[in-house]
Amino acid sequence: MTPIDIRRRFTGSDVPFRDPDAVRGDHDLNPGFRLPLDRLREAAVLVPLVDRPEGLTVLFTQRTAHLSAHAGQISFPGGRRETYDTSSEDTALRETEEEIGVGRDHVDVIGRLDTYLTRTGFRVTPVVGLLTPPFVVSPDPTEVDEVFEVPLTVILDPAMPERHSREVMGVRRFFYAFPYEQRYIWGATAGMLVNLRDVLAGAR
Repeated sequence: MTPIDIRRRFTGSDVPFRDPDAVRGDHDLNPGFRLPLDRLREAAVLVPLVDRPEGLTVLFTQRTAHLSAHAGQISFPGGRRETYDTSSEDTALRETEEEIGVGRDHVDVIGRLDTYLTRTGFRVTPVVGLLTPPFVVSPDPTEVDEVFEVPLTVILDPAMPERHSREVMGVRRFFYAFPYEQRYIWGATAGMLVNLRDVLAGAR
């Protein structure tokens, strides 16, 4: 796909109807799983699509191992919405600059994915943006161990995503996963990638 194709999937006249109240989450593969809907905290992430000469890539961060939440996991840049943020887009762009040093002037926001609810109590708005190089990545060492990119073709591979499971507090939970080389993208990040696949395939 090209950046033009991507834009059309979010803003073109052929974009499938999107329910603005659509919600995805950790409960998708786990019927009966209950989320604390009355205690959800607002958050936003940037889903960064990088326009490389060799093809589009998706940018991810590897969180540091000492963090109190989601330590060591692969995620998108983002975080909790603050009172001074004017929108979810503002939150995603601010957090991206704070976490990896890429300013909002390098990001062309083109749309949103469905709201994603996490079992850790967040209501996350995934904001999709196109990044055009050159830009310099400067990870915040207190939050980010590494920034890396995965070809979009890997995410769109028909063999993806895989479905895995693990036991959490005595209950088996199922989740999506996107293995890539020695990396393992799973959980909420993988769930948002499934949503991105649906949008790009025209199957919102």
